[in-house]
Amino acid sequence: MIAALRSERLILRAWRPEDFPAYAAFVADEARTRFIGGPKDEWQAWTAFASLSGEWVLNGYGIFAIEIIETGELAGYAGLWQPHYLDEPELAWGLFAGFEGRGIATEAVLTVREWAADTLGLPPLMSFVHPRNTRSHKLLDRLGATPMTPTTLRDEPRLRFRHISPATERRY
Repeated sequence: MIAALRSERLILRAWRPEDFPAYAAFVADEARTRFIGGPKDEWQAWTAFASLSGEWVLNGYGIFAIEIIETGELAGYAGLWQPHYLDEPELAWGLFAGFEGRGIATEAVLTVREWAADTLGLPPLMSFVHPRNTRSHKLLDRLGATPMTPTTLRDEPRLRFRHISPATERRY
């Protein structure tokens, strides 16, 4: 069963078939995907979309759809994923066009971090971020994440960040 999380302004929930058009538009946008592997065509988008639900079956956690409570709009995604080549889950997020600069990513990441610690019993999480993704670097800095050794992930350069424990985090 896929969890549903609620914060002050957001519902983090399972993906629904009607979410596919918004997700497909996001992953087709070159500017929005330049740091996460580049744009996808419709077939690749569907495969990636279906894998979002499959992650829950394989690992017991996954990536949530972010829904704005007030409007019901789909704003992006946040959650945990662990492909076969990672030895621990990554906390990942992304916002759809028009939802940046409103604290949505911060709120979603904090909600997932707390759930991962309190419900799943996971230790402090990590995130991989492209070296040029300055928006994500700033978010991670605000949330107290610590930069670690640079690495390569699927032939792409990445900076690895370790999140702090929700028990010691600063709320923003």
